[in-house]
Amino acid sequence: MTDAMIIGGGSGMGLALARTLLAEGREVTIVGRSEDRLAAAAAELGQEDGKLGAMRADIGREEDVAELFARVGKVEHVAVTAADATGVYGPTADVPTQTARSFVDAKLLGAWLVAKHGAGRVTGSITYTSGINAYRPNGSNTIVAAANGALASLAYGLAVELAPVRVNVISPGWVDTPIWEQLAMDKRAAFTDLAARLPARRIGTPQDIAQAFTSVMANTFMTGAVLHVDGGHRLT
Repeated sequence: MTDAMIIGGGSGMGLALARTLLAEGREVTIVGRSEDRLAAAAAELGQEDGKLGAMRADIGREEDVAELFARVGKVEHVAVTAADATGVYGPTADVPTQTARSFVDAKLLGAWLVAKHGAGRVTGSITYTSGINAYRPNGSNTIVAAANGALASLAYGLAVELAPVRVNVISPGWVDTPIWEQLAMDKRAAFTDLAARLPARRIGTPQDIAQAFTSVMANTFMTGAVLHVDGGHRLT
């Protein structure tokens, strides 16, 4: 049994969450598609006391998810932060259907597969990651907004179905993570512009989101909820 499994724990928000939980003395398993990225994350986390494990899996593939839970056995908390936005931004007419389908497979159906194969093995909570585009679509992220928005409904249904295991969603705003490198844009200029308009007056950090995850994991009266951690982005 492990205390927490972080799917997408090799970088960004997932890596920050792993660091936070390890600092609390938790046993953590990070999961990702890239063995090289997992190895780099493990080296960065620098755990030599047996509290950190790493497993390769693609949550868009059911056989990977089934094997993942078979190997890990019981796990108290599961956090899903995995995301790959390559090719899905742009006008709907320009996004290849297979690219959109692959994104939905990983983001939404992958989340469902985690619940399907985690049922009976997860003892505490499952927490998914959606995003601000579900609430503030901008005309170039429609399939991303749709998949992220659907995660809330998925969590509502699973919170009832899997009870007393708790199922929640963290919805970040703009956070400075490696996913921005997948987008064809001037990241610094965009960050500067948005930070000036946000009530929080800054862009989010992976640690901001990690703190939200740990609070949701700890709150045993919170289920079927979406926690917005967006610096007030929905208000602008």
